[in-house]
Amino acid sequence: MQTLKTTLIGFALANILGLSLGVLVGSSALVYHGLYPLLIAFNSIPKVAVVPILVIWCGIGTFPAIITSFLISFFAITVNVAAGIATVEPELRDVMRALGAHPLNVVRKVSLPRSMPYYFASLKIAITSSFLGSILAETVAGQSGIGHLMIVASSRFEVPLVFAGLIVTAIMSVTMYTVATLIETRTIAWATRSQQDMGGSVGH
Repeated sequence: MQTLKTTLIGFALANILGLSLGVLVGSSALVYHGLYPLLIAFNSIPKVAVVPILVIWCGIGTFPAIITSFLISFFAITVNVAAGIATVEPELRDVMRALGAHPLNVVRKVSLPRSMPYYFASLKIAITSSFLGSILAETVAGQSGIGHLMIVASSRFEVPLVFAGLIVTAIMSVTMYTVATLIETRTIAWATRSQQDMGGSVGH
């Protein structure tokens, strides 16, 4: 439960900030060229090297696990949402502007809906990465959670307990992945239907 709690909190933060920053980066060419290289540089930093710094700043406990979970899943959401918004057909934006739509309305009515398939694709990647971040931090600086349990069990040569931790992590990851898939199916069923229609047309 400790690992699940820290993962969900970090994942929620990554969703909020990643979606917001992705919209900002994808909607503005100036912001895109200014921030995208920084995002790439940030993502290239090994997260295992960040955990000791978080321990120095925040101490041992839950907070480093939440931040690591956030950091490891934040990039995928931001980049995919930005890519989805940046690749919206210019004609759609031109039509909205010709109809007198405000730039915020263009983002809300056109850009965001068209970027949702990208968002949910990144969501399913990010949720599994979030568990990796939490467990990584728990192995280095945790006082509870699956990562801490596995380190203690390894030191005592309790191999079955280590495998139990791996199995529980896999079950939680698959469960969260399934939940994200169900939400995707109910939210953007139009995208799935359009792909199926295209496939049927090509087949005929």
